[in-house]
Amino acid sequence: MARLLDVGLDRIRSIITDMASISEISVFSALEAYQNEGNAKKHIFEQSEKLKMLQDEVTDLAVEVIARYQPVATDLRFIKSCMEIAYGFSRFGRYSYDIVDVLETLGPLSGCDKSAVSEMAITVRKMILLSVDALQSGDKTAAQNLYQMDDTVDTLYRKYLRELVSRLSKNSSEEPRCYISNLLILRYLERISDHACYVGDSVYYIITGSSSPRR
Repeated sequence: MARLLDVGLDRIRSIITDMASISEISVFSALEAYQNEGNAKKHIFEQSEKLKMLQDEVTDLAVEVIARYQPVATDLRFIKSCMEIAYGFSRFGRYSYDIVDVLETLGPLSGCDKSAVSEMAITVRKMILLSVDALQSGDKTAAQNLYQMDDTVDTLYRKYLRELVSRLSKNSSEEPRCYISNLLILRYLERISDHACYVGDSVYYIITGSSSPRR
């Protein structure tokens, strides 16, 4: 006979699964809009708001389940981690919106060199897919792979900063808005990368009961 507690846990699990799908689509849509100069702001804003609403729903359910059934051990660990994962997916949506907001604020970027963003986006896409897959499959080993990719993202971010300083010191003729847009979007991608790692951390904690394995 199924426990009443399990009904609440299954509902939380279902919401988290929905959030994973929405957040993945949101980030990919924002990156596509950036590359193709598309107008996706309204759509991504709606996705971001949906993710925030679902995050609140996970929090409310978690509090209700804890108050009613006083779960312990693995169940409590799962609930705590789902709250953290929901926050991470909500941030995916927020940073996606920030990316497309750059396009509207700074105008067309077709004449800008987008190679730095494109290079980082490849790794960040992989991280999102891996973090979502780890959540669905319960893969505790994904965390270490996410850390390695996060190191790559951090390296790319620092590399662009150094190159930017060098270009500015040489009075580069490239438009300032190209620098600004790249720097902002790279920063948003770097933060998405961090939150993908946090999802991996939460999965590791659910499976093992231990905190982040990162050294």
